Amino acid sequence: MASQPSWKYYKKLSDMSRLRAIAESVFNNRNYGSSPRFVSAAEAYAMACKLPWVTVTDLPMDKGAIKNLGLPDNAKVINDNCGATVGRSAEARVFYNRCSAAEKNNLEAILREAMYSMERNNNLVIAEAVVGMDPKLMIKARLIAPENDIANVFHWYANFSPLASVPGYEKSTELPIQDILFVSYPDWTSPDPRWAKGCVAVDEEHMTIYNLGMRYFGERKKGTLTMAWTAGMRLGMVSAHAGIKEIDFTKVPEYSKRGKQVIAFYGLSGSGKSSHTNALDNAGTLPKGATRRIAHDDAFQIDGKTRTCYVWEPTLYDKTDHRDTSHPDWKYCISTQNMMVVEVDGKIIPAGEDIRNNNGRALFSRELLGTTTNSIGFPNHIGWLMKDSTLPPILKLTDPDLAVAMGATLMTKRTSAENVSAEEMKKLVFVPFANPFRVYPLYCDCLGYEKIFQSGCACYVWSGGGGGMWNGSDTNLKKVPLEVSLTLQTAVLEGTLEWENWALVKGAQIPTRDSIEKILPGYYDMYNPNMVPNLAEFMGLLKDRFQQRKDFIAQSDIAEQPELMQRLISSLQINA
Repeated sequence: MASQPSWKYYKKLSDMSRLRAIAESVFNNRNYGSSPRFVSAAEAYAMACKLPWVTVTDLPMDKGAIKNLGLPDNAKVINDNCGATVGRSAEARVFYNRCSAAEKNNLEAILREAMYSMERNNNLVIAEAVVGMDPKLMIKARLIAPENDIANVFHWYANFSPLASVPGYEKSTELPIQDILFVSYPDWTSPDPRWAKGCVAVDEEHMTIYNLGMRYFGERKKGTLTMAWTAGMRLGMVSAHAGIKEIDFTKVPEYSKRGKQVIAFYGLSGSGKSSHTNALDNAGTLPKGATRRIAHDDAFQIDGKTRTCYVWEPTLYDKTDHRDTSHPDWKYCISTQNMMVVEVDGKIIPAGEDIRNNNGRALFSRELLGTTTNSIGFPNHIGWLMKDSTLPPILKLTDPDLAVAMGATLMTKRTSAENVSAEEMKKLVFVPFANPFRVYPLYCDCLGYEKIFQSGCACYVWSGGGGGMWNGSDTNLKKVPLEVSLTLQTAVLEGTLEWENWALVKGAQIPTRDSIEKILPGYYDMYNPNMVPNLAEFMGLLKDRFQQRKDFIAQSDIAEQPELMQRLISSLQINA
């Protein structure tokens, strides 16, 4: 088998953490009643259909999902509306391995009491799934929850793969990793204001996680992925909260020597990650004969030894704010959450467009992306997607240290909708490598990506998506249309761009006039960072933002690796 149960992984059971031991006791609480009991995906679906807050719509479910989950041929999409909270609550997270001894004791007591309450007041169900799509990287995950959380059990099965649907799991590569244990108890409450939004207790060293007082499915999805990414890191791989695809030029005479080009995109919400990853033909710029394969648009692992990237999930968990009732993607839908349902021509269907609330979500089959693959080659190109008005639409980073530093300080800006001061508005928000779910030290990712860039992967920054580039001030911006960004992506894949040094940032390059004007006439003068209006103020903002990046690195746990920290900070120099 791939990952290992506790009895096999631990040479001495006393090496197990208290958090895992508490969870194991709940999973294995066999008594003469019927709780806890294993439920299949089909049982979970049937039970979810009976919950008062779940709507069984008239929208047919994706056929592939029906087969994979073992559902009736006429299964319909269910919509699960879970109350006031329709997103993740980062403030609820507590990281067991970072706690003091006293904090650990307190958390252990909270969890013991919570488990007593859950077992006493509920019939419990257990689900077993496989996280990972390739036999070389598969992990078994076990979820336990009260019966009234059965809709989330079904969503969880659909998001990953029921163990029963992966006959090759037992023959997959055995890994020195524990099975994932996930405890879900949405009805938990605490009088302590610290836990007003619930409690997510994370023990990544022992692959155990608790969701207490939380209904939103996204907490279960990303909690499980957090364990998976951590497992991959422990195996010497690099975690990627990103999209990745392959463009094959072998049948395009003009570019046949490019062969297969693999490109990955890392970006925060609204940065264009999905647009870059999922674009069918890059706004019509891919040459005829080029073919596309997508691994995933959200989660994978990079193995530098085998030079392979492995996919974690068979589905997409997408926002539906841009999908109306006639959108073709509904054909691939499995389930929806926190969405208005409406009668249309006598049928009840889920309606997207965030009409009922923000962050409406749906689970879709990955097949809506077209040709997909469970593993893909080592990336030839990695792109950091940012909204930084001081950067041009594309930069090539030739210095591996600068490439890592910019990934470690992948940023977004506060918006005018936030109730903060003008000074606060100037501060950047950093989410290293676009992964807010990293629970191990940041320097581990930095060292991993350093090896990736040193081994031949090229690095770029795409900027301006959803914002723009400086045109005299930080509010007066030159728009960067998506078509421009996608055209630049195609040029990178084809290798048709030539590059010149950007004098202000050592190790960064911009496209040469001759090469870019053939592709995007007028681009060089429009987006040349050396020719911006109000240059003095531009320089001041550019220096400030790079200083913020330096300060962030210096104040992070990268400081535990002094040589690495110094290299990264030294790479972030502005040449006045």
